[in-house]
Amino acid sequence: AEQCFSQIEGFADYGFPESHAASFAFLVYISAWLKCHYPAVFSCALLNSMPMGFYAPAQIVRDVMDHGVEVRPVDINRSSWDHVLEDGGHVLRLGFRQIKGIKRANIEALIGARTMPYESVNELCYRSGLSKAVLERLAHADVFSSLGLTRREAVWAVGGLDEAPLPLFAYARNSEEHDLPREHVINLPAMPLGEQVANDYRTLSLSLKSHPLALLRSDLRLRGCVLLGELPYIEHGQRVRLAGLVTARQSPSTARGIMFITLEDETAYTNLVVWPNIFERFRRQILSATLLEVAGEV
Repeated sequence: AEQCFSQIEGFADYGFPESHAASFAFLVYISAWLKCHYPAVFSCALLNSMPMGFYAPAQIVRDVMDHGVEVRPVDINRSSWDHVLEDGGHVLRLGFRQIKGIKRANIEALIGARTMPYESVNELCYRSGLSKAVLERLAHADVFSSLGLTRREAVWAVGGLDEAPLPLFAYARNSEEHDLPREHVINLPAMPLGEQVANDYRTLSLSLKSHPLALLRSDLRLRGCVLLGELPYIEHGQRVRLAGLVTARQSPSTARGIMFITLEDETAYTNLVVWPNIFERFRRQILSATLLEVAGEV
């Protein structure tokens, strides 16, 4: 009994000391208070601190939208490098930092030349001095809506730019006599929603247009998959089939080979507990898949 007591006493002093518990609880209280009363501010700060933490930007954005905060997309005339708040701090505007592969120096050049709103792709190219490659990356990220251009139209417009126009033909915004000849207007077909969402995730790691699982929901229903938001209403011990995007994988050294996976669909999140024998059987899928369909017990 004395030996057992001494082991428990030693762990109490080392495993989770009161100072650690108190400081952690204090931070949790502050975070919870901010998230409750100022969700837009809280989420904006988290996104501007990336990469960090357990949650991806897509999860933070989806959560704040679920709590009634409007989130606006990255825009060539309205966004900054960082995510910012608009309309008195109640609306979250995504920043250029969310675009994969974009350099801050390029965005600073774009913003520095934005003394007045850009009105065309040609004007943006001339005033900012950005390369065609950078403009193509911005076009694929669908940031030209304030110019009245869809993603596909913006990519087309950037593709028609000269790589290095001669000074004689430099863009002259307010002089009609120097306007360059314009090509015939091409009516491009509208990009399907599924393609839009796929491109959003490819360039921004998130989408404000829809959730990928929402686009697959009819097929998943036919396969017997339930919504993750339905799980709290399913009885303990019942077997279910579900599907979701993989947002996190963890296998702590103390878990003895157990893998913990977090899945997300358009309604909620859920956690998977993958036993070692299942992990070995499906190792490749578990470690590489971005979308998983699983069957298991609640």
